[in-house]
Amino acid sequence: MRSADRSELAAALGAVRAQLLGLVESLDEGQWRVPLLETINLPLWEIGHVAWFQEHWCLRTRDGASPHASLLPGSDALYDSAAVAHATRWEIPLPRRAATEAYLRDVLDACLARLASAPETHDGLYFFRLALFHEMMHVEALAYTWQTLSIRAPLLPAPVVVVGPAADLAIAGGEVEFGAQPGAGFCFDNEKWLHRARVAPFRIAARPVSNAAFRAFVDDGAYRDARWWDAGAFAALRAAGRERPRYWRAIGSEMYARRFEHWLLLDPEAPVVHVDAYEADAYCRWAGRRLPTEQEWELAARTRGEMEWGERVWEWTASPFVPYPGFAPDPYAEYSAPWFGTHRAVRGASFATPRGMVDTRFRNFYLPERSDVFVGFRTCAAQ
Repeated sequence: MRSADRSELAAALGAVRAQLLGLVESLDEGQWRVPLLETINLPLWEIGHVAWFQEHWCLRTRDGASPHASLLPGSDALYDSAAVAHATRWEIPLPRRAATEAYLRDVLDACLARLASAPETHDGLYFFRLALFHEMMHVEALAYTWQTLSIRAPLLPAPVVVVGPAADLAIAGGEVEFGAQPGAGFCFDNEKWLHRARVAPFRIAARPVSNAAFRAFVDDGAYRDARWWDAGAFAALRAAGRERPRYWRAIGSEMYARRFEHWLLLDPEAPVVHVDAYEADAYCRWAGRRLPTEQEWELAARTRGEMEWGERVWEWTASPFVPYPGFAPDPYAEYSAPWFGTHRAVRGASFATPRGMVDTRFRNFYLPERSDVFVGFRTCAAQ
């Protein structure tokens, strides 16, 4: 999708819109009015924001001029995520569902008409690609909203499970190039620009840590043992009385995990998911391992075909989310720069990530205390 032409982009924009609407079409009236939580959005606001973003960048903001009028009068005061505070999204007078879906439809139709005559160049297609990837991100955001709220999530595949030991892969390291090459297709601003870095040889697990491996950590009483934890994270655990991952529940000798609206017997071979970066760090200390850095993760994914990633869980890395050398914000300046230094770099993709997003270069990022998203981790060690 990063180098998709006009026809490929048109098809992808239509397909992701179908995914987005498919995730909300079965909601009842009560489910549209979800509780105010910091980690999710009101669904009616979220789908309206997707339309606003596409309209703003593909239709309204052109040639550096002031934005043209919106197809929905007053939309800037409703859907601009940089200007509309999170908590107020539950309070502002949003259009009703039918009007919001009409706005989505009208914007997509106008966007496809504009795309049909856009220059077949990277610059000419940049904002259409940006709008596509932005909508893909919101498809996954709705999926983890349904997980948070125990709502059935249609149209989502089950995570891929691979049975067998998670053997280590040996990575030689060396002087390695990371980042985007100017003029080589779409890139996110946090991937700018191409630079070289030295990576020492290391070993990395071929697949993420499994439920069985993480349960051994839990069963060893690790959630009550301060030796493995960041001090602040351990204090928060004890205050909350938590002794296992966010969506795990013990019934007798059996362990269950919640997947959307169902409590299912814990699958020992599936990757552990819904653990925060502090839980991942603690497990690594307990196991005598460590998290890979961003550079190690990307190098391994690029050079070893046996490294399984991208079909199950996002993966925490040890790296803070910081700019690459030569970083400069793109027109959508709020995408990366506000989050440098506070978030942790995350790599890969999850089962809920639209396939067009999956790329070894893609730098995702979450606050280290987030465990509501579909994130796990793998471990590594020195050679």
